[in-house]
Amino acid sequence: MSAVASTAATREPGAATKFQLRLYVAGQTTRSLAAFANLQRICETHLAGQYYIEVIDLTKAPQLAAGDQIFAVPTLVRRLPEPIKKIIGDLSDEGRVLVGLDIQPVVINAR
Repeated sequence: MSAVASTAATREPGAATKFQLRLYVAGQTTRSLAAFANLQRICETHLAGQYYIEVIDLTKAPQLAAGDQIFAVPTLVRRLPEPIKKIIGDLSDEGRVLVGLDIQPVVINAR
């Protein structure tokens, strides 16, 4: 991962891209690497061919945190489709990530 890098597993944004995601990290820490791996896995499983991931390393480009008001890392920002959404953490809770990205509806147990 570099200061601003797109993943090899994603395509350049285009007509088929429905989800534009930006992952803010602070270096190649265990949490940053886990967040990236978890995000790639979730996207390939649920958004294959419809997403673009941009990774921003704030240790190399700290000024980029201001644009999306980033206060903790790792943070995932869904830029498109609007509205913008943010998820903080290593993205290991797939259900929480799917709900946070509006990919899967919230399921409420009715008892």
